[in-house]
Amino acid sequence: MKTRVTFGVVGAVFVVVVLFFCPSIVAQLCMMALSVIAAQEFTAAVAGKDSKPLQIAAMLLALGTSMASARNSYSEYWLRAMLLAGVVVLFAILLRCHKKIGFTEIAGAYFGGIIIPYMLMSLIRMFTMTEANGKVYILIPLLAAWGSDTFALFAGMAFGKHKLAPVISPKKTIEGSVGGVVGAVVLMVVYGLAVNALADAGMSIALCIAIGLFGAVLGQVGDLSFSIVKRKVGIKDYGKIFPGHGGVLDRFDSVIFVAPAVELLLHLFTTLGI
Repeated sequence: MKTRVTFGVVGAVFVVVVLFFCPSIVAQLCMMALSVIAAQEFTAAVAGKDSKPLQIAAMLLALGTSMASARNSYSEYWLRAMLLAGVVVLFAILLRCHKKIGFTEIAGAYFGGIIIPYMLMSLIRMFTMTEANGKVYILIPLLAAWGSDTFALFAGMAFGKHKLAPVISPKKTIEGSVGGVVGAVVLMVVYGLAVNALADAGMSIALCIAIGLFGAVLGQVGDLSFSIVKRKVGIKDYGKIFPGHGGVLDRFDSVIFVAPAVELLLHLFTTLGI
């Protein structure tokens, strides 16, 4: 627990330094690196540790996808090219190595190399959405996902009686889940009021409530989803890159689901003028 808390504090300081004291390209490069590592972790989990060709292919696809989808201003043809490249490359590997791997393995590599990076890079697309509020926006999915997880933990410890998903995650409770949703909504409203006062971010109460609600629910779905994959393949953690936390997917499992949802909500509420 001491290692987990210490690294959590160091990680928070690192995020602040990257966002507020470094050029935006640093944040983009960091997320690209995390996307590549996440691709390797997921592919290794679903295809096995010995699936080196698939892991390398997934990492290269993740690099290309994260570059192509980093900014909304980038041409959509680059992303379309990566979608096609993923299909061609992975099926080429299947054709050559069909005695050792099957469609399940290449489907896992495609998800790890294309889908996960695209979802993770929502953080950078929000960061570059507006010059004035990008730093405010990129923190929203992190707060919604990890805030919900923290509130769920404490609510579960205090009131938890009914198991939420006993087979997938025995310690999670329905009471904790509800506490996570309520806590995330309150946290996002407080955050919205604070950034509106300090930076005139223009976050409406309705937007904050929507982000807190959807962020908490999708964050818990993401957490459980990546947990069931671990149980199916028989591993404890996806990796060891973060001391006390595991791999990128162990730490960002909920964020992967929350970030694209927040990106969509920001665009929707901006378009509607809410």
